[in-house]
Amino acid sequence: MGRGGVSKMKKLGYLFFAVSINLTLAACADQTKEENEVRTTSADESDWSYEELTGPEYWDELDPGNLACANGSEQSPINVELPQVKAEKKLNENEIYYEPTEFTVENNGHTIQANATTDSNLLVIEGNEYKLLQFHFHTPSEHQFNSQNFDMELHLVHSDKNGNLAVLGIMIQNGKKNELLAGMWNELPKEESIKDISEKYLIDLKALLPKNQTSYEYEGSLTTPPCTEEVKWMVFEQPIEMSRAQIQAFQKIIPHNRRPVQPINEREIIKNKE
Repeated sequence: MGRGGVSKMKKLGYLFFAVSINLTLAACADQTKEENEVRTTSADESDWSYEELTGPEYWDELDPGNLACANGSEQSPINVELPQVKAEKKLNENEIYYEPTEFTVENNGHTIQANATTDSNLLVIEGNEYKLLQFHFHTPSEHQFNSQNFDMELHLVHSDKNGNLAVLGIMIQNGKKNELLAGMWNELPKEESIKDISEKYLIDLKALLPKNQTSYEYEGSLTTPPCTEEVKWMVFEQPIEMSRAQIQAFQKIIPHNRRPVQPINEREIIKNKE
């Protein structure tokens, strides 16, 4: 082969090498871009809050599993306009079986939550048994009565054997110190907790309930992502009390964790009277 042929072959070789390098770099860049997109998406999906671009208005955009937050027709919380509640039934159709039991307490980044350590606390609705899983707090209250919020709200979350949920909602207003929660309140976790918590607190939930157990029952949802519907709600009319110091101790850790009230649409609110 002549000198011209060798030179031509070298040029072709350099060109092939350059193209290969560029394709490799482009592929690496695309892979890095995809990895970054995956990391960003994963972070966004799990990072919901009550503020700004990750707040309630945008929950449905953070994760495809949260679409019910925007598209659901039976969302919670709601505003209960007392004069408009017409349907009534006797309270004895629902039974609450609570006893003093131990709970572990965690700060999950969205609220302070007490997790059940036994299956002994039960809620029976129309013959169906729901076991208490946990209870947690919101400030200010998520549900409203006549468009008014309370200082805080307590949610007691139950599940039946098929995973169907039922929640008791209890309003909390400024008043006397709540001695039943004092032990737990003295050691509220200020930082987000790990899941494995060994400290246990004995709490008498039966004594914590309002003396007058008239409540408002309706079909709703979880008030946090993924906003799952077909949740049975019973919201007590009578609030319980906590001292201003207790309320402020919670608010110092969790300043605000309330989802705005949602449209009632065609739902019926039933008053359970004693």
